[in-house]
Formats: sequence, structure tokens, C-alpha cells
Amino acid sequence: MVAFFLSYCTLYEGKVSYMIIILKQNTDQASIEKLRLFMEEKGISIHLSQGVQTTIMGLIGDTTALDVNNLRALPFIEDVKRISEPYKSTNRKFHPADSLIPVGNQLVGAGNFHFMAGPCSIESEDQLTTIAKEIKKSGATFLRGGAFKPRSSPYAFQGLHGEGMRLLSIAKKETGLPIVTEIMNINHLDLFDDVDLIQVGARNMQNFELLKALGECNKPILLKRGLANTIEEWLMSAEYIMAGGNSNVILCERGIRTFETMTRNTLDLAAVPIIKRLSHLPIIVDPSHATGITWLIEPLAKASIAAGADGLMIEVHNNPAEALCDGAQSLTPAEFDHVMQTCKPYIKLEGRV
Repeated sequence: MVAFFLSYCTLYEGKVSYMIIILKQNTDQASIEKLRLFMEEKGISIHLSQGVQTTIMGLIGDTTALDVNNLRALPFIEDVKRISEPYKSTNRKFHPADSLIPVGNQLVGAGNFHFMAGPCSIESEDQLTTIAKEIKKSGATFLRGGAFKPRSSPYAFQGLHGEGMRLLSIAKKETGLPIVTEIMNINHLDLFDDVDLIQVGARNMQNFELLKALGECNKPILLKRGLANTIEEWLMSAEYIMAGGNSNVILCERGIRTFETMTRNTLDLAAVPIIKRLSHLPIIVDPSHATGITWLIEPLAKASIAAGADGLMIEVHNNPAEALCDGAQSLTPAEFDHVMQTCKPYIKLEGRV
């Protein structure tokens, strides 16, 4: 029902309004159910978020006729607020507690910190399994690797496609690491059966048909920010996925395009605490794509942790000088291990695991 109303909102934004009701602690279930029935009789859809200390009732539909003061007068209601932001499911007002996203054998968000590492492009079985074993030794919790590669030049290496997906499954079987890889075409979804976390790259952040299709799948999605997109546009893209019924979305800040030429992109670290304030979704940072420079990865990884990120995505290659894609921003396994060890004290200092 919620998914239906959110889809309806996209088409008829002017006819739908939004409201949240904050219930008092220890409100009994009978009162909640009575209020729910009252709202549903008026054609209003309800999204209930029950936390340890706060219960939020999100109202989606024509709430304009509801009297806020009359609702506030009910003994079990703490407060009533109308929502003006265009994003609803991703909004922290609808879901005050941090989301905890199950991915393979891991949990992302709500204090769990993760390192996702691996090559930009999968080149061979030996290359991928070697890197996977090395990063696991260092403590990485996810293996990332590109089988389908969107490139600016049509003449650049585009990835191994189906063969790359097969090699990812082999590396997963040998190491036990959950795998992350990018989808470019929804027609390839059948190849992603063994993938734990489907990545939507920066170039596809506003591929709305792809996002809607991924909203109907049962796998968690890693949504990268577009090169020139605002934070609100990014959250609206996540809204497309969640409106389809898939609430398991993780955001990834990977740098935006600015006038600065010293780095590949400009890492917008302010986006991390802003997302934490606006949304309940986990957010990780990719300093490799953000800078394109290996020696910047360590300091920006530490800064990302301090800013409140839930994880890092770092490119690692066993021979960066001969990499078929993005060798200049790829760490060697030894360099990655160094970054891991120097970052761990910062993670503990922030009280995360």
C-alpha cells in the first residue's frame, strides 16, 4: 500500500500530502490500531515505524483535511508535523532510527563499519582471487569488482560481462566475502543471482527505469551519487527504489564534478553528516573515485570515518601499473593493508565496530 501511494505521489504530487504523528512512549497497541483504522477509512496510507523510544506514524495521502490541533489533543499523541520535503521513504522523519541493511552475512549501518575493496575491473580469475584473499587477510568485509564497466570512451575496456560475474562467484566461494558489483542494464539481472549487493553507478543514478526495476527485486542496492547531482536529487533516486518496495538501500558518496582539476572529482564530505541528518539510510564513501590519486585515499578515509560514514569503498589491484581500468587510483594489497591498520583506531574512537 505504501509503495502504491508513493508511486501515486510521483504522478500526482499536487493531490497528495504528508504528515507524521509522533506517539508517546508506551502507547498501547489498541490506540495505535484505532488511529490506523480511522486514517485508512479516510483513504490515508499508514507507514508505522516503531523504535525503542519513539513510535512514528507516517501518513501518505490527502491529509489536508486533518485538523492538526485535534490530533495533538489525543492523550497518546506527542506531536504532529506536516512534511514538505519531496522524499518520504528515505526521510528520517518517517524513520527516526538508523536503518540496518542485511547484506549477505553482514549488516550495514547503525554502527557497523565496513571496508569494501577490490579491483575496478575484473581481468582474470587469478587477479580477482589473489586480490580477494589479500584484502580478506587485511580485514575487508566485502569484495567489489566490476564485470560491466561504463567508460567515457567506447574504445576503453568495458569489462568481462558474464565471465566476470562467474569469476566473482568463484572468488566469493573461495573467500566467503559478500560481493558488490555494478548493474548497467536491467536485462542483466539474471546474472546477479549470486551477487550480495547490486551497485548503481554514478552515471545511472537517474536512470529511473532501472531504479524502478531494482525496487521490485529482493537484493540490497548500493546507490552512488551522480557526478553533478544534488543531495536532494540523490535521495529522490533512492526514493524510486524504495517506492517499488525495496527498502534495503545504501548510499555511496563518490565525489562530484567541480571546477577543481587537482583531483579527479571533489569529495563532498559534508554530504555524510547531511545525509545522516536528513535520512536513515547508511552511507559509505568511495575516496578512490573521488580523488583518482592513491596518496589521498588514506587521509580522506580517516576523514570519512570522522564525518560519520558507515563504510569505505577502496579500489585495490595487485599490479596497478598494468591495470586495465583506473590503475592510478588503485592501491596495492600492501598499501590497502596499511590504510586498514591506520583507520582502525579511528573506527574504535568513533565507537563503531
